[in-house]
Amino acid sequence: MDEEYDVIVLGTGLKECILSGLLSVDGLKVLHMDRNDYYGGESTSLNLIQLWKKFRGNDKPPAHLGPSRDYNVDMVPKFIMANGILVRTLIHTDVTKYLSFKAVDGSYVFNKGKIHKVPATDVEALKSPLMGLFEKRRARSFFIYVQNYDENDPSTHQGLDLTRITSRELISKYGLDDNTVDFIGHAVALHRDDRYLNEPALDTVKRMKLYSESVLRFQGGSPYIYPLYGLGELPQGFARLSAVYGGTYMLNKPECKVEFDMEGKVCGVTSEGETAKCMKVVCDPSYLPNKVRKVGKVARAIAIMSHPIPNTNESHSVQLILPQKQLGRKSDMYVFCCSYSHNVAPKGKYIAFVSAKAETDNLEMELKPGIDLLGPIDELFFDSYDRFEPVNEPSLDNCFISTILSILASFASGHSSFS
Repeated sequence: MDEEYDVIVLGTGLKECILSGLLSVDGLKVLHMDRNDYYGGESTSLNLIQLWKKFRGNDKPPAHLGPSRDYNVDMVPKFIMANGILVRTLIHTDVTKYLSFKAVDGSYVFNKGKIHKVPATDVEALKSPLMGLFEKRRARSFFIYVQNYDENDPSTHQGLDLTRITSRELISKYGLDDNTVDFIGHAVALHRDDRYLNEPALDTVKRMKLYSESVLRFQGGSPYIYPLYGLGELPQGFARLSAVYGGTYMLNKPECKVEFDMEGKVCGVTSEGETAKCMKVVCDPSYLPNKVRKVGKVARAIAIMSHPIPNTNESHSVQLILPQKQLGRKSDMYVFCCSYSHNVAPKGKYIAFVSAKAETDNLEMELKPGIDLLGPIDELFFDSYDRFEPVNEPSLDNCFISTILSILASFASGHSSFS
């Protein structure tokens, strides 16, 4: 371990493993360490026995739930946009040869007390009860504008500068009602709260275009894909990529202490009496707690069920978004469900997650609106974790701290800071 590296990466969460893989591909000498004896960090996947130990304190789950090895329960669940930056990174780096993906069956939104499918095609849009006849015509005009919009072609802008006008101003030009705005902003553009309405419209238009492109990519019923055997496979895929390009991995390394020189710049990492020297450190917040601040908490419920979520067309995998306005909250709530069709549970079993930014101290009551949509539940677990953000200046100390993966956070893939 007493060697010198360009970068030392601490933690094997998804973001850390992506960066480790990309930096190794770039030709940098990378050492990747983790205090745990498994990959994934906060975003690992657990089998049933591990899940039972974590939440019930013993290793004897009931037999009726099926074999433990058939479960792969994600601790930070999320679907992946089929045409998003992570998928492009997977293809570019050839990590796809280590993983298999499958399209997610449906994308739904909670509106006026009911579950509605988010239209994935023109035909579905015309049939959708989310909008009335005249509202559909107005929405169609807006969707056509978004579809034709090209940031580099002013002829598609219709005289609008989307870097200067807000989303609220753009939408108002088409006369869309509040319910339509709610479903477009939260279920299509995937904003987490309503702050976007007062921000430049360009971001919302780009998000809507990404949603549409992702739906078209696999011709499925949603814009999402999900890896077979769960998200825990992703960190391992990028770890293999790093190893192929010369990256060194060390798991189960206790007390990884980041060392600094007299100028406050990182100079190495010490573990078990040995110090590896480096120029830069990439890590999750737990390795540098004095350089991050708490910015909130995520509340989550995990449910094991014997049926799909009701009113989702018997979908074996589904994303359901509950916009903040529908619940009287400050941010959205998310329901995520997958099943044996993605090899994360035994045949006939479904895993559902209800997640939200915690806004009260009563997590069970706070998540109740999402849990109530699940139907009968075999087993239910509650969990929460703190969210942190870096407060350091990487240009001064050469420490690059990732944020804990939030509910629907975008996946990082760029690494220009290291070039």
